Parts: sequence; C-alpha cells; structure tokens
Amino acid sequence: MTKQEPPKIEFPCPDYSLKVIGVGADDYEALVVEIVRKHAPDLDMTTITTQPSRNGKFVSVRLAITATGPEQLENLHQELMATGKVKMVI
Repeated sequence: MTKQEPPKIEFPCPDYSLKVIGVGADDYEALVVEIVRKHAPDLDMTTITTQPSRNGKFVSVRLAITATGPEQLENLHQELMATGKVKMVI
C-alpha cells in the first residue's frame, strides 16, 4: 500500500473551506467568527453555516476564507484550539 500525498494547495486559495467543531454554546459561532476574521479579514459572512450535533452537545461552523499561506492557516488553527471550546478544525 502506497502512502498518498495530501493535495498541494496553491496560495492564495480563494474559497478555502473550514469546518470548526466545538462545544455547543450560545456564543460559539460569534467566537469562531471573531477569531477567523482576525486571520482572514475578508471573510464573506454569507458563507457561514452552523449545524448542531444530534444531541446538541457540539456545533459545527462551516465557512470559507481566502487562504494566503500555511502560516495563516497554522496561526488560525492554533488560536481556535486555544479557546478550549473548539475540539476540531477540518
């Protein structure tokens, strides 16, 4: 079995999709949007959708940004995870 390389991303990458999954709370979506806007100020608010898990314990926030490079994505991921509310960024 050969190891498959992840697809290469060409930057800038418009419409880079993110799914941020975390603990369901009233302020969760606002928290995610605030952090994402720090790293991607041109965030198109019309791309944002939220979906609660079946039992309501978790919420996923989906959005699209223009990814400018690996450093931006790493910094965004680190800040989201540092909140303690975000469990996974896909």
